[in-house]
Amino acid sequence: MDPSTVALLLTAAALAGWVDAVVGGGGLLLLPALLVAAPGMPPATALGTNKLAAIAGTSAAAVTYARRTRIDWAVAGPAAGLAVVCAGVGAALAGAVPPSAYRPVVLVVLVSVALFVVLRPRLGVSSLPGRRTRGRIVVAVLVAGVGIALYDGLIGPGTGTFLVIAFTALVGADFVRGSAMAKVVNAGTNAGALAVFAVTGHVWWLLGAAMAVCNIVGAMVGARMALRRGAGFVRGVLLLVVVALVAKLGYDQWLAG
Repeated sequence: MDPSTVALLLTAAALAGWVDAVVGGGGLLLLPALLVAAPGMPPATALGTNKLAAIAGTSAAAVTYARRTRIDWAVAGPAAGLAVVCAGVGAALAGAVPPSAYRPVVLVVLVSVALFVVLRPRLGVSSLPGRRTRGRIVVAVLVAGVGIALYDGLIGPGTGTFLVIAFTALVGADFVRGSAMAKVVNAGTNAGALAVFAVTGHVWWLLGAAMAVCNIVGAMVGARMALRRGAGFVRGVLLLVVVALVAKLGYDQWLAG
């Protein structure tokens, strides 16, 4: 790659780290950038290289959040443990499942998420401890650690966004704490998927390591901004990311159709 292309990818990695730290969805920036910069790169290799950068950023963001806000480890811990395994399974299946099989479903889910957030303006603005029942905790762990983790291994973009919504809607976390919990689980999904992509040879290590450094910088800035500006700021970024994801997947679906 020529230096200008590498510089573009490093910039995209930093921006992706910022978005991921605030509300998830950094893959929306980094995966297309990788595929445009290296047109011959297999999709699985783009996913694997993205995971190398993403695990660095999500881990840095998780540490930043953990130092400044309380994380609900009873939910995030078990979900992260399951996520390592389930994201690995998803990554192993990544080459076997065509995008056309899941894209319409993801589009419907994303539109539903956008409507859910818009129609419930108080969602995530403040925590709702009354929702944190034993049954809801179990459901949140399974949704995040199994369902969303499988999606992350298979596809990736939007995982953090889905996690934030799951934690706010199911166990009553506010958006800042939901983002903090999401980073812990997202680090687990990235670890599981990266392990599989690495074993199968689908990681560009040198490029991924350089992007990881930039991703960490963006993630630390993003996490601190989310903590400083609060739930309203996170909600605004969340809606922007969901709209962007819907537009991107809708465009891909239109091209495929």
